[in-house]
Amino acid sequence: MALLFTDEDFQSAWKELDEPQLEGGWELFTETMGVQIHRLYDKVGNIELYEKDFDGQSAIYWQVKYPFPLSNRDYVYVRERRDLVVDGRKIWVILAKSSPETPCTEKSGVLRVKDYKQSVAMETDGGCGTKVFLNYFDNPGGMIPTWLVNWAAKSGVPGFLTDMQKACSNFKTYCEKK
Repeated sequence: MALLFTDEDFQSAWKELDEPQLEGGWELFTETMGVQIHRLYDKVGNIELYEKDFDGQSAIYWQVKYPFPLSNRDYVYVRERRDLVVDGRKIWVILAKSSPETPCTEKSGVLRVKDYKQSVAMETDGGCGTKVFLNYFDNPGGMIPTWLVNWAAKSGVPGFLTDMQKACSNFKTYCEKK
């Protein structure tokens, strides 16, 4: 199988942990719980995600179900993870990108997102936490009102981060109950 991502792709992703590349019009949109959200202007719902073999090609199918009046969207993408050691630092990097050539039939009433990419780099913060850099882009197509995008970034994402932090803090207790 051909490589999905190059060594340079992974190197570029982990370097963001130390120096996020914010030139080119990125603006600080909001900050909460020590997390900064930047956006490049003009460039929520239930999620269904699974890995599937499409005619011998492994890819992930992800559907996001939005409330009316928005149309549902789906993604078909490939991803790869590498565990790196950089100057003695253990760094995990996950890269993903849309895969429009993957033979996955589009569903009626669902908009296919054909331009998606994401990089995540993680390492310990030296204490009991994790330092994470996430770069996410998708062109959702169709019409999404600006007010909804602003709400998601200013309220939805901070709420998600609060829930995520709570879940991580309670993970040990959760595992003990199983």
